[in-house]
Amino acid sequence: MSAKIYQPAKSAMSSGAAKSRQWILEFAADGARRKDSYTGWNSIDGTANQVKLKFDTLEEAQAYAAAQGLAVRIDKPQKRKRQAKSYSDNFRHDRVEKI
Repeated sequence: MSAKIYQPAKSAMSSGAAKSRQWILEFAADGARRKDSYTGWNSIDGTANQVKLKFDTLEEAQAYAAAQGLAVRIDKPQKRKRQAKSYSDNFRHDRVEKI
């Protein structure tokens, strides 16, 4: 069985970084998706792909995967470059406008 370890991105709806500091281990789907004949929804055998395990550190997630014998892919997060901004900077007399 294979899994993916990643750190989720921050929500686009807020400026905070809540719920983006933990590492998530997510199992990969083992079979192909098929259309359910009764509902018409896509389905897959097994429920492992619905499980998401949360860990405080990457090392804890890797240790769990090694103990379970999982082949893992680690997606490291990209660092955001932060630009220090201030509301008062909008009204500076020496402000340079970017066009």
